[in-house]
Amino acid sequence: METLLNLDGNILIWIQEFLRNPILDPFFKVITTLGNAGIFWIIATILLLIPEKTRKVGMMSAFALLGSLLVNNILLKNLVARTRPYYVVEGLIPLIKKPSEFSFPSGHAASSFASARVLYRNLPKKYGVWFLALAIFISFSRLYVGVHYPSDVLAGVVTGIICSYLGQWIVNHSCMKKNT
Repeated sequence: METLLNLDGNILIWIQEFLRNPILDPFFKVITTLGNAGIFWIIATILLLIPEKTRKVGMMSAFALLGSLLVNNILLKNLVARTRPYYVVEGLIPLIKKPSEFSFPSGHAASSFASARVLYRNLPKKYGVWFLALAIFISFSRLYVGVHYPSDVLAGVVTGIICSYLGQWIVNHSCMKKNT
């Protein structure tokens, strides 16, 4: 466990020392903001719920986001209660206002992948790939701005993907029952 914690911290310091720069900083600050409270994904989901043609995909995304909220933000964050890296990793300087909730798992990564994976699997690939790319950028931005450990982000990605399949299953299962 100690090795993982050291690796997590070393990766963050490496990002800070070798990847951060004044040209990229504003970009990643904006990207990370898109994931605040899952707002981008919530808006995308609402927009998908409006036309009948995409309503089912919107419902899948809504259930995936709800699952992500419950699993990550309500259950795991409070169960694990991991301290944010800027309090633990010596020399790490966050680029944004310090979040007040616990660190593990990354809610930004979880909500991003919960919705993006649903959209990638169920929309035409020419649209889905852009949602997936944004999810990757939002997830990486949490490392870039120094507010999550890499393992927080990885856990958020994994739980988000699981929630995406769960959201899709719930909608498909309820639609099948309704049609029979």
